[in-house]
Amino acid sequence: MHMATRNWVALFVVLSCLLGVLDASAGDADPLYRACVKQCEETGCVGQKCFPHCKFSSDGASINGPWYMQEPLYLQWKKWDCLSDCRYNCMVDREIKRDALGHGPVKYHGKWPFIRVYGIQEPASVAFSVLNLAMHFHGWLSFFILLYYKLPLKQTKKAYYEFSPLWHIYGFLSMNSWFWSAVFHSRDVDLTEKFDYSSAVALLGFSLILAILRSFNVRDEAARVMVAAPLLAFVTTHILYLNFYKLDYGWNMKVCVVMAVAQLLIWATWAGITRHPSRWKLWVVVFGGALAMLLEIYDFPPYYGFLDAHAIWHATTIPLTYIWWSFIRDDAEFQTANMLKKGRP
Repeated sequence: MHMATRNWVALFVVLSCLLGVLDASAGDADPLYRACVKQCEETGCVGQKCFPHCKFSSDGASINGPWYMQEPLYLQWKKWDCLSDCRYNCMVDREIKRDALGHGPVKYHGKWPFIRVYGIQEPASVAFSVLNLAMHFHGWLSFFILLYYKLPLKQTKKAYYEFSPLWHIYGFLSMNSWFWSAVFHSRDVDLTEKFDYSSAVALLGFSLILAILRSFNVRDEAARVMVAAPLLAFVTTHILYLNFYKLDYGWNMKVCVVMAVAQLLIWATWAGITRHPSRWKLWVVVFGGALAMLLEIYDFPPYYGFLDAHAIWHATTIPLTYIWWSFIRDDAEFQTANMLKKGRP
């Protein structure tokens, strides 16, 4: 999982930080599920379905070596290791039996039971993450074209809009975050999980810096460094902690929430006092984002194994992202016009 108030839209990334990964859920605590997984690891089969890569010798080692070394790289992404296949198929088997008894779905290892599509673990969330990535790319590209092809430029060929470098960095971090969100939802392993969490934290941290600099209209380079340096140091330390010491979900959640709420309050305060002509777009994203986050609070099982609250939340961020980048473009035009009126070089 797993925020998009990426200044508003970046707040939604919080939920990427919260995605997650509980070691014990009702499903994997089920003795019948545990027995199924254990038997599958020993035999390589769940009922009549067997997995070719689950071949073990008497000492428990795979006869043909690790499963991921047995096939070309372009095929590896669609394949799963023995434990993952055992867990998935035992989950499907248990859910069929539970449904026959009139019981609803339960979580396994912290996640609802999703139906794989071409090896993709959560297809709806992957599709919506890709669409969010595309929307950020469209937003950043239209911002770039506006700055350098439609608005006046300085004699040095630089944009008058002094926050443009920050928005370029923001655009890259946003696209990077949604890319790893798509990868993580398609295959939940340690590496993709760390990239997803790290990307989300980096985006939230930079979005907080950007919220402070823009709302307070900080233009002096020395002042910008004084604001950014401690926050960048903290975010970098936190990412290193998650990746090389301990992936502490509880601590990471607290860090993400604090950074998200801080920028939420900053943007909300600024929207309330500014006379910016496009402040209504900011309010739309603010309230839209707040309503969208209720989907994460009101968690529910995926419909037909595909569409859960988190996937729907991903879908709601798509139009909000479009509005957010529209506000950024309007801000560039507004600031440029003001600077030209004042005759600034």
